[in-house]
Amino acid sequence: MKVLIGSPIKQKTNILEEFLTSLKELEKDDLEIKYIFIDDNDEKESSDSLLSFRRSEENVDIYKLNNVESNYICDNFTHRWSKDIVNKVIDFKNFIIEIAKKEDFDYLFFIDSDLILHPKTLKRLLSLNKEIVSTVFWTKWYPSSMEEPQVWIKDNYTLYDSDYGEEISKDEEVKRKFSFIEMLKKPGTYKVGGLGACTLIDKSSLNKGVNFSRLYNISFVGEDRHFCIRAAALGIQLYVDTYYPAYHIYREEDLEGVEEYKKSNINLDFKINSLNAYNTLKLALEGIGDCGYNKPINRKYLNFFDEDLVSSII
Repeated sequence: MKVLIGSPIKQKTNILEEFLTSLKELEKDDLEIKYIFIDDNDEKESSDSLLSFRRSEENVDIYKLNNVESNYICDNFTHRWSKDIVNKVIDFKNFIIEIAKKEDFDYLFFIDSDLILHPKTLKRLLSLNKEIVSTVFWTKWYPSSMEEPQVWIKDNYTLYDSDYGEEISKDEEVKRKFSFIEMLKKPGTYKVGGLGACTLIDKSSLNKGVNFSRLYNISFVGEDRHFCIRAAALGIQLYVDTYYPAYHIYREEDLEGVEEYKKSNINLDFKINSLNAYNTLKLALEGIGDCGYNKPINRKYLNFFDEDLVSSII
């Protein structure tokens, strides 16, 4: 299976180094991986980090594309994106899409360069067989705000659902929003209306024409909005997977949490395996417990048990 990992990069060196280390740590067994980086860095050290990555890894292409200069403001408060910056990113991402199509990749995995991934992320997303799916991550968009996901239900960034024309109170809006957020904190795969930053796209979606170009009749800022609306219009469903959340280094101070995130991933594997075992056992026992003298055991539930135990049951 051929997977292209692509990322436009304009990043501080200390954050970029963590991102590149995360890519090296991804489980890639039996996958044919190629990397494409668009080097738009201001810091020479960041460009050097990309070159170092290319020397240590196979199939790494680095491009420097001519584009307009733009002032990207990224500080310890928030990030500010101008129209020129968004247009630049659109061009970069569409360029990567064209390479994925031209070289006939099975999947394209877009990752922002301020993310740290769980090693199982790529394998997990591939196993889902979705046209477009993202791994969830959480961000305090402002220092004093609560953590929110990079996925949403509809519109620009609406985190609650409502029927067409439905009017709801502020209290109901808050209730539905928190219900959505709580759902995303449970391991699972959920349909959403918008996503970005850590997105796996399959070949069929690429061939249908997904891209990041602006839709002339949509005023939303951010290339991911236009990508998601276009995908939905093409009949493509969008999903988020919450089994292995990524870690977002939104501010330099977030670097302090990288080590703790990686330590927590060890416990996360145990929790997920325990949850899967619990759900399997629950399903098997419920199936057997529903049988009786006049209702024999459905054979499909016996597949959960070994032959000796099956013999004792029946």
